[in-house]
Amino acid sequence: MQEDPKEREIADKILKAIEKQFGFIPVVNQVLSERPDLFIPAANIGKAVLDGKGELDQKTRYLAAVSAAAALGGEHCVRVQMHHAAQAGATKDEILESIMIGSYIAMTRSQSYAFREYAEMFKNKG
Repeated sequence: MQEDPKEREIADKILKAIEKQFGFIPVVNQVLSERPDLFIPAANIGKAVLDGKGELDQKTRYLAAVSAAAALGGEHCVRVQMHHAAQAGATKDEILESIMIGSYIAMTRSQSYAFREYAEMFKNKG
């Protein structure tokens, strides 16, 4: 695919901003930035969701990201989002509680699927 030089310039600026903000460039961004046409919109969504304006402050946004990463089992995401949450002012206990919330949701999600199948299998078998 032919790369648009203007998109490459924008992608490189975004990568530099990510590195300046976090001290590194996550692998997801490194790989996706090979396709600026896909990377730029994805980076903009991430920035809007985690750093954007709205009712949730940045610390709360990052704690929610910790919970989501824990629920989805994203080991690298958990590490990165915990770091961001701490930088945004989250305490050790707030981060731990966020991990527990995500872990609980993951557990109940798996129970929901499994127990429905269990109930269906044994519904008339006492």
